[in-house]
Amino acid sequence: MMAALEMQRSAVRILERRLQGASPQEIIGEAIVSSRPGKLAVVSSFGTESAALLALVADIDKSIPVLFLNTGWLFEETLRYRDQIASLLGLTDVRSVTPSAEALALADPDRDLWFSNPDACCELRKVKPLARSLDQFDGWLNGRKRYQGNERSNIDAVEADGERLKFNPFAFTGKDEIERIFAERGLPRHPLEAKGFKSVGCMACTSRTEAGESGREGRWRGRSKTECGIHR
Repeated sequence: MMAALEMQRSAVRILERRLQGASPQEIIGEAIVSSRPGKLAVVSSFGTESAALLALVADIDKSIPVLFLNTGWLFEETLRYRDQIASLLGLTDVRSVTPSAEALALADPDRDLWFSNPDACCELRKVKPLARSLDQFDGWLNGRKRYQGNERSNIDAVEADGERLKFNPFAFTGKDEIERIFAERGLPRHPLEAKGFKSVGCMACTSRTEAGESGREGRWRGRSKTECGIHR
């Protein structure tokens, strides 16, 4: 086991050097060749910037599985946006990942865990369900960017995630490039963006942002928490 982990760490270091400053398309391409056929997934929240990554993935292979964490606390606008983007881009394998009914009944029967312990709520509704879904994959893509700040400020193009590889195609991409992808491809915006939401997650833990605030400041407002836990 230790030898296998060391081999993976070595592979990650090599990929980090190779992909330093790489374009999103180059990073996606490396993710594909680094995974066995059918063993690469995209994890998407279908949030305010998600369509940019999904468009680039669809350019290469519309059948790559897209894992969507449906926590049971999502805005109806997000669910409709998911369907709109999937149809527009021709994505053929969008999978909803949900927490088990048994786990919810045991740990959050009154649906108020988000208030008393948001970390435990994220663990129940996001982290554990995604971990189960990723068991069958060699690698996964996500949409984090350095410009989002906090724990994301120094992410590399690739990271070790247990036995898998996690790829960050937009690690080195600026906000202007994301906006360019939306404009050039005519991608629709998340409907809540026009209402002041720069970053959209669960209803209970998402708020509007004021002028000058970053999108992530609208998540878990008033708490020290900045991540849900799936990017450990």
